[in-house]
Amino acid sequence: MKLNELRDNEGARKPRKRVGRGIGSGRGKTATKGQKGQKSRSGVSLVGFEGGQMPIYRRLPKRGFKNPFRKVFEVVNIGRIQKAIDDGKLDASKDLDIAALEAAGLVTKKRDGVRLLAKGEITAKVTIAVDSASKGAVEAVEKAGGKVTVTAVAETKEAEA
Repeated sequence: MKLNELRDNEGARKPRKRVGRGIGSGRGKTATKGQKGQKSRSGVSLVGFEGGQMPIYRRLPKRGFKNPFRKVFEVVNIGRIQKAIDDGKLDASKDLDIAALEAAGLVTKKRDGVRLLAKGEITAKVTIAVDSASKGAVEAVEKAGGKVTVTAVAETKEAEA
């Protein structure tokens, strides 16, 4: 095979359909759009239109709502922190804050803060400062001899009661 013999497979490239170029082309006059009406015109948008019938998005009831005050946390599990310590990415003797977790690659987007969760196990004695933490994560870190400092206001139900 030579470079000048290279070709696409048969039917791999299809020529553009040139419409509205005279009656002799077979695609003139209405340019394959049928006869008159809204759909033959430019700028038509019939998304969700059901021919005068009440559209489904209006027939179905509205449900739920989006909480504008919702906090979206970046999640870090204690198992990943332990793995980062074992791999030498984190120093367990120093306090672990969000900047340290970010430098180790455990946090990429800060969002509304960082939340510590209890997935995995931790054996290192560490002091962790995060915006939010689950009860299980705090217990696991304290069981290993460490400490968790929650910097943001904890939105727990116990705090309200």
